[in-house]
Amino acid sequence: MNKLEDIIKEHKNGVTINLFITPGSKKNIFPAGLNEWRKCVEMNVCSSTQDNKANMEVLKTIAGFFEKPVKDVFVVSGERNREKTVLVKDASVSDIVNRLQESLNEL
Repeated sequence: MNKLEDIIKEHKNGVTINLFITPGSKKNIFPAGLNEWRKCVEMNVCSSTQDNKANMEVLKTIAGFFEKPVKDVFVVSGERNREKTVLVKDASVSDIVNRLQESLNEL
């Protein structure tokens, strides 16, 4: 059974990914690991949670990782929480899973 199937879901506009964010890190890291208990991909961001800075950094980092424009990545739930669900527009589950799996295998 694929560990990512509970984390990455098909959506009518693309793909959703469950994340667990650690703000205030020394470096932006995505993916930083896989949290099977929380069923999410871990991510570290440098920004603090003040003034929505961490959310913006999450969107920019994910867009860059998947080579998408920032306008195609949205926080769909958990805007004020460490656990978030983001939507990557016009993406396929297989592409997202393959790209994440490659990076997670390198950890």
